[in-house]
Amino acid sequence: MTCAMQPEEYRKMAEVEDRMWYYCALHQHVARCLVTSRLPPDAEVLDAGCGTGGLLRHLHAARPAWRLSGLDLSSLACQLARERTEAKIAEGSVDQLPFANESFSAITSCDVLCQMERPADALREFIRCLKPGGVVVLTMPAYQWLFSYHDRQVANLRRYSARELKELLQTAGLKTIYSSYWNTLPFPLAVLRRKMFPPSDPTSDVRLYPVPLEVMFNGMMAIERSWLRMGGRLPFGSTVLVVGRKPDNA
Repeated sequence: MTCAMQPEEYRKMAEVEDRMWYYCALHQHVARCLVTSRLPPDAEVLDAGCGTGGLLRHLHAARPAWRLSGLDLSSLACQLARERTEAKIAEGSVDQLPFANESFSAITSCDVLCQMERPADALREFIRCLKPGGVVVLTMPAYQWLFSYHDRQVANLRRYSARELKELLQTAGLKTIYSSYWNTLPFPLAVLRRKMFPPSDPTSDVRLYPVPLEVMFNGMMAIERSWLRMGGRLPFGSTVLVVGRKPDNA
């Protein structure tokens, strides 16, 4: 079972996800992982828990030949995604995908399985719908001890370490081919904000920040992306990214 976010969070997401530093970095990280996974030129890619379609918009711009689909539990999110992208959008849950076996070359799911009581159910569905050799790209909020007002506002049930996420993939039958944290440089600021100086009227941190802060965070993200593109890894951060591959003979 997946916990759906409140409608106002989807509206906030649609308003800022093409411009806010976090989403810009997230979309570039996921796109890089898909490209380096050497998908077919006309790969069929599903964004499971697509929200309001920001990642799908980015992927279409990066790889127009990919055939993109999205799925979300929220009817409002699906409506906004259909308005904002030309991808095929379906309403449904990530643990009951309305797609045939072996439909996709890749499945992405960003900050979604953390909203599930049984994330393994979704991973089993991902494997069912992946073609042999297909890849899953996951991002999750990192470290349960960092759980805060933000997680409650966006319906997260828990946060994960890289080890825990790789164990989830292994148990489901996926081989981890890539793993790294990111959001490393802003990590001290996230700890201060989430644990020591939370807002008096808690709301999620999904918003556009003042221009100097957006510039600063974008600069930090550019440094992290350069390091990861060169093959480096980041040993900690407030987000964890993993890529798993379905066996060719599965």
